Amino acid sequence: MNLADCRILLTGASGGIGEQLALQLAAAGAQLLLVARQRERLEPLVARYPERIEAVCADLTQYAGREAVVEAVRRRGGINLLINAAGVNRFGLFEQQSDETIAALLQLNVTATLQLTQALLPLLHQEEQAMVVNVGSTLGSIGYPGYAAYCASKFAVRGFSEALRRELADTPIKVLYVAPRATHTAMNDASVVAMNAELNSAMDTPAAVAAQVLEAIAHERKERYLGWPEKLFVRLNALLPRLVDRALRKQLPIIQRFARGQS
Repeated sequence: MNLADCRILLTGASGGIGEQLALQLAAAGAQLLLVARQRERLEPLVARYPERIEAVCADLTQYAGREAVVEAVRRRGGINLLINAAGVNRFGLFEQQSDETIAALLQLNVTATLQLTQALLPLLHQEEQAMVVNVGSTLGSIGYPGYAAYCASKFAVRGFSEALRRELADTPIKVLYVAPRATHTAMNDASVVAMNAELNSAMDTPAAVAAQVLEAIAHERKERYLGWPEKLFVRLNALLPRLVDRALRKQLPIIQRFARGQS
């Protein structure tokens, strides 16, 4: 897709990766409708590119919020690119997480993503060329200690992307699944950064992730896994999961220590 011709709905625009996606897409000439719960977090983006960016305040976990987004899309004359980047992460041992935390994570990461995509598909079908981009995670392919609920949500997003791509194979709508590795965003607090440093696990900048997402969109990829050796681990986990089991078993004491707040 030609980025300059894209009319985009971007969720999660107030987050690290989402903000960089908005900035880089606007710089490339795209028109954007940004979604966040708090409008003031989007105002700096709108002020920087007032001719390219519009913001809408909406809670995507609520029907009224999704309807407000769909109506905003209609007012702008439709979209040809939907980027589902909204999401939340929670690091910690699964047995110590509350019912409310688990439910809220799945509601935003999975349910709201599916429901918003479904609501916008009729508008995407009206375009000669369109794309849905779902931002997942390496942890959507590798179950990782300390991230059980988050892994469950991203495994679901990956499966949804694969199924939807096949379901829309005879339409002009393409589906791209992008899986970043650990990234320096507000979702990863100081304890996660410290743990990754002790484990020698690299973390990307949001700007670097966004640039690779734009490249995947421009070349109409179906999937894009970011980072090495994470891409190798994804393949190993699919083919030889016991090797990954053994590797993560060695890391488990460190992960447990940080997850229990004993760093």
